[in-house]
Amino acid sequence: MPTAAPSAASRIAVVTGASSGIGAATARQLAAAGYRVVLTARRKDRIEALAEEITTAGGSATAYQLDVTDRAAVDEFATAFRTIGVLVNNAGGALGADPVATGDPADWRTMYETNVIGTLNLTQALLPKLEASGDGTVVVVSSTAGHGTYEGGAGYVAAKHGAHVLAETLRLEIVGRPVRVIEIAPGMVRTDEFALTRFGGDTDKAAKVYEGVADPLTADDVADTVTWAVTRPSHVNIDLLVVRPRAQASNTKVHREL
Repeated sequence: MPTAAPSAASRIAVVTGASSGIGAATARQLAAAGYRVVLTARRKDRIEALAEEITTAGGSATAYQLDVTDRAAVDEFATAFRTIGVLVNNAGGALGADPVATGDPADWRTMYETNVIGTLNLTQALLPKLEASGDGTVVVVSSTAGHGTYEGGAGYVAAKHGAHVLAETLRLEIVGRPVRVIEIAPGMVRTDEFALTRFGGDTDKAAKVYEGVADPLTADDVADTVTWAVTRPSHVNIDLLVVRPRAQASNTKVHREL
């Protein structure tokens, strides 16, 4: 099936967490597909550099520094738009891999605030703009962690389950309105920052996550999946798409060549 070009009324795509990894890759691919991308993240220098890169390549991009957990800032951001076509809720991340018995409540709270409340903030603020376009799409980039548990991951798993439930419930609540709700749930993705951030900058622990795995997913792999789902014809909703590398059968079953 050919890729559907975005209509004039739905050409703006907002991507959160666009300063690196999946967010940055998604912004590049949506721009290449004809969207005017709005890049949001806390790191202003990163998104400004990416916006310049996309513009130089012939695309259209604007950078907007934003903390998705700051509701007042999110509401102010939303006033800049009359309509938008796509919201990609990508901002999130994991902190720590401690068992429930010793997990840091502050880490749990931060993960919930970013992965769930941040998604809620952007979705609530921009849903009227998406509906006004007559052809809106909300994308929630969750994780396979939102669909299964694993030891040492309860805080992140709980947050991603929350993101999954948010997407699933929103789809029920707005059925009949011109807005699709898509959830993309990646498995093992190797990016420059995810595991490093999770383990507080410990490069050895971060490397061990991918040890012996021949081909983990890349940020581009996930971005390609997001862009494919977004560019399906308006009547086609990809409710949930789980994407893993071939070497990963589940959250706890991974083939490693050691």
